[in-house]
Amino acid sequence: MGKILVSIARILVGLLFIISGLIKLNDPVGFSFKLEEYFSPGVLNLDFLTPYALVIAIVIVVFETLLGVMLLLGFKPKFTTWSLLLMIFFFTFLTFYSAYYNKVTDCGCFGDAIKLTPWQSFSKDIVLLFFILILFFGRKHISTVKFAKSGTFIALALCIIYVYYVYNHLPVIDFRPYKIGANIMKGMQIPENAPKSIYEYAWKFKVNGEEKVITTNGDYPTVDGEFIDVKTTEIQKGYEPPIHDFTMEIDGEDHTEEIMDLNHVLVVVSRVINEADEKGLQAIKKVAEKAKEKGYRVIGLSASNSEQIAPVKEKYGLDFDFYFCDLTTVKTIVRSNPALLELQKGTITQKLHYNDADEFVFSKDVVKQPEINTALKKQLDSIYRLDQGIREIYYAKSKAKKDSIAKEVGIEVQEEVNDYMDKIWPVIDSTNMVAVDKIIDQYGYPGKSLVGEPTDKVAWYVIQHSPKIEEYLPMLRKEAEKGELPKRLMALMEDRYLMQQGKMQIYGTQGSYINTAEGRMPIIWPIKDPENVNTRRKEAGLDTTATVEEYGKNLFGDDFEYEVLTLEEMKKMEE
Repeated sequence: MGKILVSIARILVGLLFIISGLIKLNDPVGFSFKLEEYFSPGVLNLDFLTPYALVIAIVIVVFETLLGVMLLLGFKPKFTTWSLLLMIFFFTFLTFYSAYYNKVTDCGCFGDAIKLTPWQSFSKDIVLLFFILILFFGRKHISTVKFAKSGTFIALALCIIYVYYVYNHLPVIDFRPYKIGANIMKGMQIPENAPKSIYEYAWKFKVNGEEKVITTNGDYPTVDGEFIDVKTTEIQKGYEPPIHDFTMEIDGEDHTEEIMDLNHVLVVVSRVINEADEKGLQAIKKVAEKAKEKGYRVIGLSASNSEQIAPVKEKYGLDFDFYFCDLTTVKTIVRSNPALLELQKGTITQKLHYNDADEFVFSKDVVKQPEINTALKKQLDSIYRLDQGIREIYYAKSKAKKDSIAKEVGIEVQEEVNDYMDKIWPVIDSTNMVAVDKIIDQYGYPGKSLVGEPTDKVAWYVIQHSPKIEEYLPMLRKEAEKGELPKRLMALMEDRYLMQQGKMQIYGTQGSYINTAEGRMPIIWPIKDPENVNTRRKEAGLDTTATVEEYGKNLFGDDFEYEVLTLEEMKKMEE
């Protein structure tokens, strides 16, 4: 019976150590990042080991894999079982420490292939400890195969060759959410029915001179006492999308959606640019220059700040902008520093280590993309914040909300909020229009190819809030035809202009209120050829409110019923 139990433990432990070791062997750089997390001052406070994390990671994963092989082959059973026992004691301590003190949320036992919580990892190690103890005390039953010695050395040689290859290239199997074929934007989405986090709230009150704690799931308890404090505990973790904390920022402005909407984007990734391999930067520079010539949009992505990036850009002649992203995220995206990514509408189509930079495959159907004017984009984004901010302040329901928005936008409210808004609103709209006039005089309409999305809509917003719609209408029509401005916005502008002229609108995008004998009444402004309005709306890209009937309810509430009116009928109702 003892021999059978040892045989079962031998197979289970051996296979588990080999699988765990090979997964980490496939990505030794990733495992070294996990060790750095353990070595940090906030966990084990062994920061002096951080510079050696990669070497330690390689030694551990090779040894772990080798122990599994040695156990199955029965090579040096005494050494093997002692090593297994010491290793599992160490791992059990580490996982318990992580779980109890909530220091490291993922132990990294199986790399990115299988994510385990600290308590799950600890439980796994307890089970392993049980089987390893069986092996330790029953090692006399571990038989040795004939080729145990040669098999062990072959396994060692293969491990060294494999780890050398993946370190100098990239993991053979990519278990991360940024693997080739993954779409970044889809990876950030949360399904509608995804489970949400559940929290427990411990409310502390002083009741009749004594402290009393009442626990709820969020509701403020009805207690006749003085509130002291509340402590929040997450008792059930909600759904977390595979990709999170991913941003592409310049000067605090998030350009993620803009970049994710482009085809043929070459991204030069460097987690910490000061630590990037020099030969790697030189190799990648050649690819970036060729990509620009062929019409690719070339950008950088790094966790380094502009002061760290500037001298490196100058030294290596890197003629493209670097966008900021969180260090942990950049480390997860790709293990090489630097590296290359190709994005097609947010989908990763190529990912290369700097040693393989010359293997980058250029698409043949690239249409040369104009460079985004980042300075102009920043100016227009500031204009947009004022244009929309003043309106958000005015329509906010509470004064606290109004003050909060005003602070965020940078408008100092000095009087009764709405009275002050009535005074400053026309001033802001007028000032914005002057700025947009100058921009259009210098650049033409600042559309998608000049400032990217969604900034291409800013000038449109300012014009529609001005008395200059008629002046700019022909230009806006041409820009919409060229794709520089969404067609749906052009439909809104056409309707607004027609309504201002007292004419029938085309797409049914404009609502109004009229004064009737029964009181103030909401209407959809009269529409030309109302029978076919929904077809025109669809053709104009007004898909968010597919029909004029639905649009009316969005404007005025669920009780609103759309009524077809002519201009004459509307005027009679007003009488």
